[in-house]
Amino acid sequence: MSYNRTTAGSGSRATGRSFEYGRTHVVRPKGKHQATIVWLHGLGDNGSSWSQLLENLPLPNIKWICPTAPSRPVAIFGGFPCTAWFDVGELSEDGPDDIEGLDASAAHVANLLSTEPNDIKVGVGGFSMGAATALYSATCCAQGKYGNGNRYTIDLSVVIGLSGWLPCARSLRNKIEGSHEAARRAASLPLLLCHGKGDDVVQYTHGEKSATVLSSTGFRNLTFRTYNGLGHYTVPQEMDDVCNWLTLCLNLEGPRS
Repeated sequence: MSYNRTTAGSGSRATGRSFEYGRTHVVRPKGKHQATIVWLHGLGDNGSSWSQLLENLPLPNIKWICPTAPSRPVAIFGGFPCTAWFDVGELSEDGPDDIEGLDASAAHVANLLSTEPNDIKVGVGGFSMGAATALYSATCCAQGKYGNGNRYTIDLSVVIGLSGWLPCARSLRNKIEGSHEAARRAASLPLLLCHGKGDDVVQYTHGEKSATVLSSTGFRNLTFRTYNGLGHYTVPQEMDDVCNWLTLCLNLEGPRS
């Protein structure tokens, strides 16, 4: 199932830029609906490819929402346009941060989750650039606001990042440690980071550093899993780890529910 959504919500309107999002694919739960997770694809990809993989996971109680990023000029490709959650000059935490683009995509995720029932747990996950956006959403959730100062209103239950990195890593410590409430939220938010040691697109060291920065700034409920020989893609072992972690963190019922 899919539908079109072409507005990014308050995050993009506040910056004066409008982003036209592509098609959003929804995987309905096969059992009792207990959780909804927005899953974000990588650079140049679309929501369809991940929806097909997620549909076959043994997680019948999760509804997956797989949006498609806007097509925009991307610096790492010399300004050539492709689907991207934000502009990026290099796939690491070392490059300049496109706060405007990150805020718009984090707001788009929040909008997609805002209509879920109150008794449903919500989360965000992603791969590569999608993972970076998911981790940025985690920091917005902890701070209670976007990078532009607008209020972030979604209470995330889980965040997953596969083969990604942490945007705005350099300034995160001051933002979290400067607020007792932000520190409390950061400490209670479960995060799962996974990274292959053979990744030649987003180097393993960037994933490792992101996990270290998040842990050291107060995200204490963080699991970092590594995979020898894994490149910039996912494998069944990694997705099994994701399934087991989600089942535990979200207290999901079994397949017969």
